Amino acid sequence: MIRPRIRPTVAVVLVYTAAMCMNGLDSTIVNPALFTIAGDFGRPLSAANTVETAFLIALALALPVAGWAGDRFGTKRVFLGALAVFTLASAGCGLSQDLPSLVAARAVQGLAGGLLTPVGMTLLFRTFPPHRRASLAKVLIVPTALMPALGPPLGGFLTAHLSWHWLFFVNVPIGTAAVLLGVVGLREHREEDPGAFDRTGFLLATPALGLLTYALGFGPSQGWSTPGVAISAVLGTGLLIATVVHQLRAPEPLLKLRLLADRVYGAASALAAVTAAGLMGVLFVFPLLYQAALGATALDAGLIVFPEAVGLMLASQVVDRLMPRLGPRLLTVPALVLAAGVFALLAVPQVSAQEWAVRALMFLIGLVLGTAVLTVQIAGFEGIAPPDMGHAMGLFTIVRTLGGALGIAACAAVIGGDAHSAADAGPYRVAICVTAGLVALGALVGLRLPSEAPAPPDFDDEAPTEPEPLAGGTTEEGQPVRG
Repeated sequence: MIRPRIRPTVAVVLVYTAAMCMNGLDSTIVNPALFTIAGDFGRPLSAANTVETAFLIALALALPVAGWAGDRFGTKRVFLGALAVFTLASAGCGLSQDLPSLVAARAVQGLAGGLLTPVGMTLLFRTFPPHRRASLAKVLIVPTALMPALGPPLGGFLTAHLSWHWLFFVNVPIGTAAVLLGVVGLREHREEDPGAFDRTGFLLATPALGLLTYALGFGPSQGWSTPGVAISAVLGTGLLIATVVHQLRAPEPLLKLRLLADRVYGAASALAAVTAAGLMGVLFVFPLLYQAALGATALDAGLIVFPEAVGLMLASQVVDRLMPRLGPRLLTVPALVLAAGVFALLAVPQVSAQEWAVRALMFLIGLVLGTAVLTVQIAGFEGIAPPDMGHAMGLFTIVRTLGGALGIAACAAVIGGDAHSAADAGPYRVAICVTAGLVALGALVGLRLPSEAPAPPDFDDEAPTEPEPLAGGTTEEGQPVRG
């Protein structure tokens, strides 16, 4: 039987992009449909919000085990399994006839989505050697920037012209095609000795992330003193501290926190946290300011920040050309300084009142901050050994996710619970300045990045680019696998 030959590098890029686009869209596409979903099921909007609550908490619960699961069961198997479950759960969401079934299917989506991102990035970084990873910027940026930005307008369009069920049905053909392509084209990688499963670490880290995600996500809207939010915050923080203590002492930890001692990876992880906090914070607070200062609608406020995604897309086209010439440090630090200045300009009343100026500044945020973020994401893993790549990706994703949630929570705390008029928009502007300070702090951390781009590996390290076994037991050249 003749099977189609697909280059593993091509297959992993296509499958990863399809899966992450689905995951990225689903993080925001449901938001504009929550009111319609609540009306269809005859439930209040607060009850419909559990659709997003279930997704976010379930996603956080899956993150701690992603690295170990990929090493133990194989990155291909775990990634395609998670993608298949995500696709089936999407169909389940679309077929739901009541709110409990929709929430349950959405939670399954979140669990699968929590595995997709770190395991998918592990697949990418194990396929491409360090000196070729700059070219991945074009791949990484689409699901992380464009898809979440397209989510709200696409969700509103599908809900208005078809039905909210199609928010989930669109995933089914894409996910099915991606799974089939992955079965044929992806290489399997499994660590020979992934270590014993850290049950104590799992029992500490999983509820810690779930509780903190709940508190940070719903504290701003429900109030930090609300019993559920306050208890979640206290318990989550306590469990997080216990997790850190245990992970540093455990001989085979679930989360290898010692990886943060690596100068470059540690700096990259810290940068991921502060830049995610700054970016998510400004994208949260500025639409509120825009509505308060100019009386814009929620749709206008959402569209005004869309040029940020366009800037990110452009940044992805230049990072691979600039990094070999400038190096990670020189490419990151000036970009973060410039981004902090652009953030601060958004807090100036005369600037925020001008639509053209805001769109231009949002585009610049995407361009300069995107350049820094992509550089950090690619260069940060240069010194990570292949056996640790899965754990490093999982930890990096957790740090970035918590950083974004903290940024939103910090801005919400500065704004307070009351709406502010155009004459009293000061809290919004202060919150934007906070995000500018976070990005400026990132510039200081960026000084720890290497000054030179990753060099091509020695010949002996080029194993990933040699003819590789594909499904069906043949190499890329069509020769049978022996032994």
